[in-house]
Amino acid sequence: MIEVHGIFAVRAQLREGANRARCLYIQKGRRDARINELISLAREQGIRYQAVEAAWFRRRLNGDELHQGVLLESQAVPLVREDEFFNMLPGLTRPVTVLVLDGVTDPRNLGACLRTANAAGVQAVILPKRRSAPINGIVLKTAQGGVESLRIVEVTNLARTLKRLADAGLWLVGTDEDARLAYVDASLDGDAAIILGSEDKGLRRLTREACDQLIAIPMHGSVESLNVSVAAGVILFERVRQLAL
Repeated sequence: MIEVHGIFAVRAQLREGANRARCLYIQKGRRDARINELISLAREQGIRYQAVEAAWFRRRLNGDELHQGVLLESQAVPLVREDEFFNMLPGLTRPVTVLVLDGVTDPRNLGACLRTANAAGVQAVILPKRRSAPINGIVLKTAQGGVESLRIVEVTNLARTLKRLADAGLWLVGTDEDARLAYVDASLDGDAAIILGSEDKGLRRLTREACDQLIAIPMHGSVESLNVSVAAGVILFERVRQLAL
């Protein structure tokens, strides 16, 4: 069971993932327009709701005060198995866009990447089983509905999965701060997998070696690199721009 809290995150879950929602908890005394909207959404979907004391939230969330008086219990996000994804791959709308996240372990960064992927029309996100943040309430709160229409594929051997993507005809584009090719000069059209590494170490060696092309986002200030979710947005929307040409 996953717990999602906060007005915007709960609203997104009730709208996009209501089939997984189980119970909505509302803090007693909170009945403004936004709370009433959440209750209406729950009623429309046949989801039970319950009013609880403020102390209940403090106990449940270990003192986290950012709940805004709402919490939604929901079933876990279903993950797609690797073989299942490759069976459905030939039927996906072309050009196919896959986002591969190699070791994004911060749940807020993962949630932001998933939200960006959704906005950019990504059809699947591939995560390694052992080097990724779990899809928990923090991820869902940050993604704010961006998870629901994505295929999230969990794999046990990322290097093997990348080879399967290449064999299926996808161009593998990895990000590396030392790459000589700037992302705006790269060819990002056609069926492609965009691959980003961890927040601190970037792509692992085997992942980097599997890429057909390595690209960089040039830095013009004092910082050496961007947050992984920002980098994902920059590159994915450059791909969107190129596909529109």
